[in-house]
Amino acid sequence: MNDAHLHLMVNHFPIVGLIFGFGILISGLYFRNNGIKNTAYSIFIVAAIAAFLSMYTGEGAEELVEDMPNIGQQIVHTHEEFAEKLAILLYITSVLSIYGFYLNVKIHSRARLISIIVLVIAAIALVFALKTGESGGDIRHTEIRSSAVRATPIKYSEEE
Repeated sequence: MNDAHLHLMVNHFPIVGLIFGFGILISGLYFRNNGIKNTAYSIFIVAAIAAFLSMYTGEGAEELVEDMPNIGQQIVHTHEEFAEKLAILLYITSVLSIYGFYLNVKIHSRARLISIIVLVIAAIALVFALKTGESGGDIRHTEIRSSAVRATPIKYSEEE
């Protein structure tokens, strides 16, 4: 198993985890339930760990695919740039989630504020998650690229 295999195994969880964590944190804030918020924090922390693994395996995957036909270095570079920004936002979200855990346990007055800050950063991260996922899909799925060229139908006879 090479880095491309490993990258494909872990690269979806940072995005999916972010989406689930975001939704769960919204419900935790709405219901004012620290248990629900802590669940969201846990998901953000695991998503950040998965982002680290994705970044770590992404370098090796890049070396394997960047010179393949119909891929090119620019597509991979675009994906890498979005992924780096997403990873940084997930790392920040996870550190703040650990702090949010602590404040929830201590029943501190700032716990709600930290939850809102985490939610805002997660919302910003969702934009980068969308771009990271889209640009990652562009690498191997040429049919979804905005520059995809549609083949003209082949005419087999003059009657068609």
